[in-house]
Amino acid sequence: MPNSPLSILVTGGAGYIGSHTVRLLVSQGHRVVVLDNLVYGHRQAIVDESVRLVVGDVGDQALVRSLFKEHSFDAVVHFAAFAYVGESVTNPLKYYENNTSEPIRLLAIMQEFGCRCFVFSSTCATYGVPVALPITEANPQQPINPYGQSKLMVEKILADCAVAWGLRSACLRYFNASGGSEDGLIGEDHDPETHLIPRVLMALTGEIEHVDLFGTDYETPDGTCIRDYIHVDDLAEAHLRALEHLASGGESISCNLGTGVGVSVKEIIAAAEEVTGLKVPVRIASRREGDPPSLVADPSLAATLLGWRARHLDVREMVRPAWRWISSQHGGRYSKNDL
Repeated sequence: MPNSPLSILVTGGAGYIGSHTVRLLVSQGHRVVVLDNLVYGHRQAIVDESVRLVVGDVGDQALVRSLFKEHSFDAVVHFAAFAYVGESVTNPLKYYENNTSEPIRLLAIMQEFGCRCFVFSSTCATYGVPVALPITEANPQQPINPYGQSKLMVEKILADCAVAWGLRSACLRYFNASGGSEDGLIGEDHDPETHLIPRVLMALTGEIEHVDLFGTDYETPDGTCIRDYIHVDDLAEAHLRALEHLASGGESISCNLGTGVGVSVKEIIAAAEEVTGLKVPVRIASRREGDPPSLVADPSLAATLLGWRARHLDVREMVRPAWRWISSQHGGRYSKNDL
């Protein structure tokens, strides 16, 4: 671990995973500046008064340069990205510009100021269709959509920067982020919302009429898709561990962040009904193109490299805080006036 607090730039820190990570970093005494354009982030997700929120784009080199001059950052934690797979297929240039080109501009400023620690929010989408389960880091990285490609390109760029100017990076490949803070202050608020757990809970509050069950004939025990759901607080902890690893002189790493536990769509619905005591309205729909039957992580490398393991393994531990957030008086939404 570093001997003194770090000065950290967190891009996309007003987003879902970013905001939970920012809270943890601050709780550990680190000095945090958040850069977020608030396209998908929320000003209200920054709940610690010590955190400075700068509204702007990662690719704005004049702005980023001014922040580096002012704060002398020791490290960057990079969350800022677009993450809708379907949209990436219909508008790939938007994703390559935001997810790949803008980080290049950020890295150029880091090189200019001698900042050599970079924690990168990557994704299991870089693997594409896995060749074996559970998915290890040895699985070929063959993305099947521009979103996954845009993230993989950055991973490759980081490796090149390591050779060229000594950048050390941690590429953290997430599986399905879920849950929310235990105190209910921050949670998941996407527009549109595509993640399964919040959509199941939205069906219970009446925000949507039903949750679609896309396919019941997969080669899985109950016929529905299986995924690896990881609590957002566990993701935040992994980012802290990765940051401390790099700041202490550790080598570049790439590793999966998941639980290693597969949960089916029907099991998510059953967990929501158990937690809430309510019946989830479900509509059976046809399979979605490109949905693999099962995606489950092998997270053992993160345990070896970072001493990190997910603490929340029961999916009900993720459903409970999500339900607390979405059933609260604000309905799981930040204020529409927080721009």
